[in-house]
Amino acid sequence: MQEVKKVEIIMDNSYIEETLKILETVSVSGYTIIKDTSGKGDRGLSCPDIDCLFSSSYIMTVCTNEKQLDSLVQKITPILKKIGGMCLVTDAKWVNH
Repeated sequence: MQEVKKVEIIMDNSYIEETLKILETVSVSGYTIIKDTSGKGDRGLSCPDIDCLFSSSYIMTVCTNEKQLDSLVQKITPILKKIGGMCLVTDAKWVNH
């Protein structure tokens, strides 16, 4: 197993393409996107239903070293400050196969 940092990003759907470009720039090995997630945060309710204001996506990836993680966090922070959302980083172990 390899030690990695699990990165989870929740943000407005309209910024997915910009975020994917950032992931490409910092050379993450892959990612998972789940569109139309729902929840409530400090900016209010977020859900894909007709009576909600906007919907969000969940992006999960891993960073394999601190330099990669630092670069990702530095590049994603301005977007999150602008539109809201969340970025969580946790320790994880990647099962090599």
